[in-house]
Amino acid sequence: MEDQDTPEAGAGKGKRSALALVWRVLRSALAIYVLVTLLVYLFQRKLQYFPDGSLVPVPAGARYRGIEEVVLTAQDGVRLCSWYWPGTRPVDILILHGNGGHRGDRLDWLYELRSLGCGFFIVDYRGYGGSGGSPSEEGFYRDAEAARAWLAARAKGKVLYFGESIGSGVAVELARRHPPAALIIQSGFSSAVDVARRAYPYFPVNLLMKDRFESAKKMPEVKCPVLCIHGDKDTIVPMRLGRALFDAASEPKEWFEVPGADHNDLPWIDTEAYKARIDAFIRKHLEASGPGESQGRR
Repeated sequence: MEDQDTPEAGAGKGKRSALALVWRVLRSALAIYVLVTLLVYLFQRKLQYFPDGSLVPVPAGARYRGIEEVVLTAQDGVRLCSWYWPGTRPVDILILHGNGGHRGDRLDWLYELRSLGCGFFIVDYRGYGGSGGSPSEEGFYRDAEAARAWLAARAKGKVLYFGESIGSGVAVELARRHPPAALIIQSGFSSAVDVARRAYPYFPVNLLMKDRFESAKKMPEVKCPVLCIHGDKDTIVPMRLGRALFDAASEPKEWFEVPGADHNDLPWIDTEAYKARIDAFIRKHLEASGPGESQGRR
């Protein structure tokens, strides 16, 4: 007579089979997670930067009369495309723009700001707007250095840095190295790591990220007046991250919260109030004292 499994033995086999299945599923899931994490690490700059590399011609028409095309060369030889739009006021603003698109996408914004009378110089980082190379944090710093050097040689009055979104990280680093007359941060963040944690909560971004833009850690070294502007409905960079950057700044500093503004519509919620606040900041900190950009290097 053949041996037969007892009910207890059958239950034991079933339990072992279930555990083996669970282990196989977990092992497969772990392998997939490790693979995806590796891909995120290898291609992280594709996930972090969103350039439009198209060539951007000087816009035609009376509305944009006076814009000059300027071609720069960064320290590492990368060719950079930029515009200079002279103003009537003895203040030039270096625009370090945000992550998406190129300088042409900021034309309406620049047009509104130029009604304040300031001159504007806007550079497209490497990989953006016809500029050579590929985006990276260190590359952006080199691009900003080239833009600052050109503008410092050309400017007849004070120079203000204006960093928008990811450009806030570039502007803070540039302000550490070459203190400007003042600094404006729009939709800025404490660090790119803090932004990435929100976008990719299931990955160890603190261990993976190469381009970190640790602005809050650097901010105490910035020795100039600072204006931070942020929308309270920002869905890309939560306002708490902009506030953390502001809290790290030294005095004198000002906080301008725009009710109802998201990340990209901030200047358009109340354009006149927006321009008036920037104008008041410039009058208070740039026109109430002596001329010229601070020449110190930190």
